[in-house]
Amino acid sequence: MNFKEIAHLAPTCRDLGRQFEQEMAGPRSYLDFNATAPLLDEAREAMLEAMSLPGNPSSVHAEGRAARGVVDRARREVAALVGAKPSNVTFTSGASEAAATLLSPLFRNGQIPLSASRLYVSASEHPCVLAGGRFTSEGISVIPVHTDGLIDPGALRAVLTAHDRGRGAPLVAVQLANSETGVIQPIAAVSEIVRAAGGIFVVDAVQAAGRMPLNISALGPDFLILSSHKIGGPKGAGAIIALSDVLMPEPLIRGGGQEKGHRAGTEALPAIAGFGAAAKAAARLVGDARRLARLRDLAEASVRAIATDAVIHGANAPRLPNTLFFSIPGVKAETAQIAFDLAGVALSAGSACSSGKVGPSHVLTAMGFAEEWGALRLSVGYQTTEAEIEHFAAALTTVVARSGRAKKADAA
Repeated sequence: MNFKEIAHLAPTCRDLGRQFEQEMAGPRSYLDFNATAPLLDEAREAMLEAMSLPGNPSSVHAEGRAARGVVDRARREVAALVGAKPSNVTFTSGASEAAATLLSPLFRNGQIPLSASRLYVSASEHPCVLAGGRFTSEGISVIPVHTDGLIDPGALRAVLTAHDRGRGAPLVAVQLANSETGVIQPIAAVSEIVRAAGGIFVVDAVQAAGRMPLNISALGPDFLILSSHKIGGPKGAGAIIALSDVLMPEPLIRGGGQEKGHRAGTEALPAIAGFGAAAKAAARLVGDARRLARLRDLAEASVRAIATDAVIHGANAPRLPNTLFFSIPGVKAETAQIAFDLAGVALSAGSACSSGKVGPSHVLTAMGFAEEWGALRLSVGYQTTEAEIEHFAAALTTVVARSGRAKKADAA
C-alpha cells in the first residue's frame, strides 16, 4: 500500500474513530465475563507494586529476594483457590500454554519416564484442548457429549477399557465448566473412570475458578488449568496445578530452570502478582454465586418472554451461576452481537477464542444443535447490576423486533 492509498483511508479511519467514541459515550453493560473479567482493584495494586521492584526472582541479592517473595505469595494465593499445595503450582503465560504443556505424550513419574500413548478429549472442550497439545491429530480420540452438554461416561469408559496399556497410559482431558454453555461436568465421577483405567487426568478449570468452590483433592484429577484474566487478574498469566509433585509432564519451554524446571523463563512478576491478588479475591467472590444466578435467571426469563421459542442450551444440566447461552430461531447470532454492541451491550456469539471464526459453534455441534442461527452468550460477574440486565432485555427486544421474525409475523 502506497502513501496515497493510506492517505485515502484516513477519513474512513477518522469516521470509525468518531463512531467508536459515540458508541462508548452512551451507557455500556459489560456482560462478557467468560471472555475476560475486568481487572480487580486488588490485582491492579499488586501489579503496580511488583512493577516497582527491580530484582529478578532468581537473583540471590536483596532485590531478587524481594521479587521472589512476590512470586511465592502469589503461588500461595493461587494454590489456596483450589485447595492445593503451593509447591504444586507452576506459573505459565496463560491457560493455552498450560494446556500445551500438559497434553504431552511425555511425563515423568518421579525420576521414571512415563509415556502417554493417546489423548482422549470431550467434544465440547476449549479449542486449546481440542488442538491436542503435543499429540498428533492421529493420536487424539474425541468423546461425545449428550444433548445437554454432559460427557457420555459410557463412551469414555468403553474407549479407556479398549485402550492398549502396553503402548502407554491414556491421557484424558475434560473441562470442569464449559465456556459457552456453562455446563458443569461430573469431574469426580470422571476421575474415578480415568483412575480405574490407569490414566492421567487433566481438567480445564478456567471458567469454574471464582464461580464455584474448587478443591483438587475432592475432584480427583492429576492436574487443573487456571487462567488469571478469567478471575479479574491480568491477561498473560495462567497456572498448572498438580495434585502431587511426583507426576509432571516434560517441560514445553526449557532453559534456565525456573518454576522448579517445569517452565523456563524469567517469571512475569507483575502478571503473577496480579494473578495472585485476583485468586485471593476470587476465593471470596465464590460466595457471590447466588446473586450471579439470580441475575442470570432474570436474563433467561427476559429471553423466554421476548422470544418464546428461544432455546436455552444446557438448561437441563448443572450450569455455572453466571452463564446463559441461548438461540433465537430466525435471529443470526453474529448479526445480533453487532446490534447489541451498538446498543451498548457487550456479549459474545460463543467463545471469545473462536468467535472470530466463520461457522457454527463446535460446542453446539457436539450437543447436536445444527441450526444456522448460532447462539449468544451472556455471562455476568461481580460488577454486574440488575440495571444492566434490564439494559440487555431492552436491547434484545429491539434486536428481535428488527429481525426477519417481525417481517414473517406481519406476513402471516
